[in-house]
Amino acid sequence: MSAPVPPPQADVGAAIANAAAEMIGTPYEFGGADLGGFDCSGLALYAYEKVGISIPRTAAQQQRAARPVPFKQLRPGDLVFFRMRAHEIDHVGIYVGAGRFVHAPHQGVAVSSADLSDAFYARHLVNAGRLWSSDLSSP
Repeated sequence: MSAPVPPPQADVGAAIANAAAEMIGTPYEFGGADLGGFDCSGLALYAYEKVGISIPRTAAQQQRAARPVPFKQLRPGDLVFFRMRAHEIDHVGIYVGAGRFVHAPHQGVAVSSADLSDAFYARHLVNAGRLWSSDLSSP
């Protein structure tokens, strides 16, 4: 099997977002990072690998590696980071546009999309970051 061919730089974020969105309905699996099932950071890892970009494995590591992005400047493919139960980042989603993100929520709930303005997610949202570059801004 050949390595994925990255899309043109301007389309990388959209390709990441599309790869994540295509996984909606895939079961949650702790530690999962493939079509058999995903946890939150495994979904991000998978979506980025689809465009030929290697990123760290855990949500906290992904957040530390990402260049911060103000919420008003979010673009599809950016990562949104949450603090759900821990003192450090313990959940990540892939921003897909229009205030929505795709994530693998938790055991028993398949990969799905949610709205950043939902009260639950807004309360736990910490920051956002970019692990890809675009013509308009670089990492």
